[in-house]
Amino acid sequence: VSSLGDTNSVPDCSSSQVSDCGEILELLKTYVDSCRQSNLALIIFYDEFATILSHKLLKPEIMEWIGKHLGEFESLFLADLDNGNMVDKGSYSELEGDLWMNLDGSISPICLNILALASSSSESCCLQILPSNFLLLSTVERLTNDGSLAGIDALLGCPLHLPSSKYFAAAGWESLTKRQREIFSLSIYYAANWIRELLNAFSSQLDERFGCISQATEKDVTTKLLKRLRNLVFLESLLGNLITLSPVSLPELHPYSATGQHTHVEHPERKNEKRKLQDDPSQRKGNLKKSKNSTVDEKLRQPTILDAFKKAGVVTSQTQQPENPSLSSLDGRTASESMHETCSDAEFLSVKIPQVSPPLEAQRFKFRPLLPQCLSILKFPQVRSQDISSPEYKAELPLYLYLLQDLHTKLDCLVPPAKQLPFKRGSSPGSFGRFKLVELVSQIKGLFPSLRIHLSIAISLLVKGDETSQTSWGNEFAMSGNPNTSNIMVSESLVYAMVCKEVLYCFSKILTLPGFETDKLLLLNLLEAFQPTEIPVASFPDFQPFPSPGTKEYLYIGVYCFFEDILNNACSFSFDLTFECLLTLQLVVTSAQKDLGKVSEEATEKRSSGHIRGLVPSLHAKLGTSAEKLLRHNWIDESTDNKGLKNKGEMVQNILRIYLETSGSTSDLLDKLACTILPQASLSKSTEEDDARDHEFPTLCSATFRGWCRTLHEENLAILNKLVKAVSSEKRLNCQSEATEAHLKNIHKTVNVVVSLVNLCRTHEKVTIYGMAIKYGGKYVDSFLKVFDFLEAHFQDHKGLVIQLVKDLQKATRTLQTLCSEAKGMKQTAITSKIPATKRSLERFLFHVKALLHTTSRGSNFWMGSLKHKDLRGQIVSSQAYVDNEADDVEENMSGEEPMEDDELPL
Repeated sequence: VSSLGDTNSVPDCSSSQVSDCGEILELLKTYVDSCRQSNLALIIFYDEFATILSHKLLKPEIMEWIGKHLGEFESLFLADLDNGNMVDKGSYSELEGDLWMNLDGSISPICLNILALASSSSESCCLQILPSNFLLLSTVERLTNDGSLAGIDALLGCPLHLPSSKYFAAAGWESLTKRQREIFSLSIYYAANWIRELLNAFSSQLDERFGCISQATEKDVTTKLLKRLRNLVFLESLLGNLITLSPVSLPELHPYSATGQHTHVEHPERKNEKRKLQDDPSQRKGNLKKSKNSTVDEKLRQPTILDAFKKAGVVTSQTQQPENPSLSSLDGRTASESMHETCSDAEFLSVKIPQVSPPLEAQRFKFRPLLPQCLSILKFPQVRSQDISSPEYKAELPLYLYLLQDLHTKLDCLVPPAKQLPFKRGSSPGSFGRFKLVELVSQIKGLFPSLRIHLSIAISLLVKGDETSQTSWGNEFAMSGNPNTSNIMVSESLVYAMVCKEVLYCFSKILTLPGFETDKLLLLNLLEAFQPTEIPVASFPDFQPFPSPGTKEYLYIGVYCFFEDILNNACSFSFDLTFECLLTLQLVVTSAQKDLGKVSEEATEKRSSGHIRGLVPSLHAKLGTSAEKLLRHNWIDESTDNKGLKNKGEMVQNILRIYLETSGSTSDLLDKLACTILPQASLSKSTEEDDARDHEFPTLCSATFRGWCRTLHEENLAILNKLVKAVSSEKRLNCQSEATEAHLKNIHKTVNVVVSLVNLCRTHEKVTIYGMAIKYGGKYVDSFLKVFDFLEAHFQDHKGLVIQLVKDLQKATRTLQTLCSEAKGMKQTAITSKIPATKRSLERFLFHVKALLHTTSRGSNFWMGSLKHKDLRGQIVSSQAYVDNEADDVEENMSGEEPMEDDELPL
């Protein structure tokens, strides 16, 4: 159809043209008849046909056939109104109906007859093709009317015939049968997708490139689009509650999306934080114990026979679980309990905004997608020249949040995580739904100033802390025709915080778009949009001369200062938002380093002579200062959401990692934190205020202690591995004595760190701390074994340093031996799986030390003795106290010397 029916194609003769048109019409008729057996096939047909029409003008005969086919739309989906009331009031499976969301008032001649179609078993299936059928209808109307939709503009404001709002009450809902509840939920679902297609169609009318409507019409369309978007937010929140109370499988309206519930993909550290922010408190409390026992302990737990069965695909009856807990676990008992928790007989079912319903999100892929042109609604404050501080703008922020979340989802498809999930039903990775990636990138270009506006205003509203009454919010939703608005609950602070986070997410994604590598103008536009009102030049004293305005260096400095100012403001009210700002700053620094590349030779010479410091090092230093500020900040304030650091361990680990990586000397900072700061912290159930008095980092407390230990272990191991590569790449004979001594001292710093971290087990009796010591201690010893060739080559010149290095490391290996013995003796199964590998590493370390000293000093510095058996607290225990025989670890002294005390260090 696309090739033969194109009006621009040149036929060979008139007879072939007639033949081609006849064949095309026969082909279309045959295809439509066959597709009537499958709604999904018909949906694909309408979508693909709409795509063809949006790019090509087909021959008049084909357009005439399409017009006749679409003529059934009015009789099939619409119903007549008489003075704003239904003309035909029939029975809808004994459900009462109401007209919802009437934007045109009594002058509206029609309504969308959803309830009648959903309640009729013979016709409910046609609602599945309603959105795609309207897509084709709007495409044909736009094509034949010079881009205008004036011929069908009545559909934008017409009401929707849906079940009565009296069923929102608990008593009304419980009186419904299972079939009636299903009709109710499906009606709301079809209404939400109808509004999505309305937004897709009529948002194109505001495109300045077409100029197909007058200024007065544009204002009317803008107002109605905002109201429809408010309707959509209401409907999806209501639908989330309905399918939570009464689970139902929603029909698929969009067969192109990514598989199932995994359509929306996020960074791991942001995914946990967002879920904790949006879930109900009762849900968080229920998951707390599970997460507490299943994080580190599960990783360290020794595999069992049942685990082996599960891995092999054998699932016993005792361990079998439903495939989709979010849906199948919502049985009648759970739904009933949720119902009584949500509402009572005298209360309406509350609709919370913003709200995330896991059962709804699991079926999100079935919804019709919002097209990129809908994102132009984000520019409405600028289009209408509205006062940003006005109450009207404040009331629209939940709507902009909805679009920002949709933009975030689309950007995740453009910049996917490392493990990209397969697309569904043959949709190529180059497209998402019906639009191409280039269309989204083109639409994004004009959004940068709007994103900046939304972020700035949301931050200012959070700082002010002003709250609007729920009555005012109800009035705003009532003006859009939403029914029974007294049951709407809007959390303003949550909306503002989520707007800020979504803008930060989108900025980060946009900054990493593949197009930025080739489209430099796109990057400059983004940087220009996020400039502060004034750049504090004094905060960059080492960067001289300061860049000129308009240069790329100047823009990067401005962007960094803009987000740094937001971080400083967020410290007073939100740890989560401050953390997101820090991640954004880190990405800005990374982008600057990648984009600016190598500096000129002249600038390099100046920096080496001490006259100037590069931009990237300056930004790195400021990033480290910001991370240190977060670690030293006291995050306990009952007047804000900063009520402690519980469940924020992963965020603190990321902040600590940034602090270490951006410091001037990571090894020196590691030594300070591991040897001085960490031993002062306590694992007792004291408050963060008590922990803050013991040391200078309030973020190091009982709730985050394990995260600190893990991060320090990992960073120290990474530094040792870098040193191993450095000493391996240098030729032994050509290595300068100063460089060798520097390498040995740096290795010694890592030894001091691992000794301090491992010896924490002597004062902190926690299985997770023991497990980390055994795991990372064994890995450290494995890496340390790779430097023995380097130690042997330079033993004669640096004998004292080498011997001291090995003696100090022995303080950690002894503790590891004791940990392994005690874990087996006390049957601590959570860490026993890590013991064999660690003990093998310790044994190899013993033989490497023996070989080193025998080779270089004829063995005079090496001897083995029988040690007294002591536990972690230094108390002597019986040699039979452990199940593990110590003869595997320490060999007897062949010369008959007296047993050594623990403070004596034989080699």
